[in-house]
Amino acid sequence: MSFGKMRSIIEIAERVSEKDADGFAKSAYSVLKTVRAYREDRRGSETWANRSAFSNADVMFRLRKIPDLEITPKHFIICGGRNYNISSAEDVKQRGMYIEILCNSAEGSMK
Repeated sequence: MSFGKMRSIIEIAERVSEKDADGFAKSAYSVLKTVRAYREDRRGSETWANRSAFSNADVMFRLRKIPDLEITPKHFIICGGRNYNISSAEDVKQRGMYIEILCNSAEGSMK
């Protein structure tokens, strides 16, 4: 994966619960990292046909492994003003260089 193909800027974030002055909890999000990634939308290719058997993913992101962050389904991705829930995150070919993240679109957007 060349750096030239990683054109999308994504934010890896997690949901946090904050309390206001009155003690009521409100949901917010915290951006953990902002990185470049390769983005591939779902299409009718053979690769996506194989993935569709066990995933409802709409988008696939590939990015370089972040040493101090383990990406899990509790995180989500913000890209182009849209939110994506993470279905799975796997190490590509178990080499520790790239991570492939399968995501599905979340309704609404965070501002």
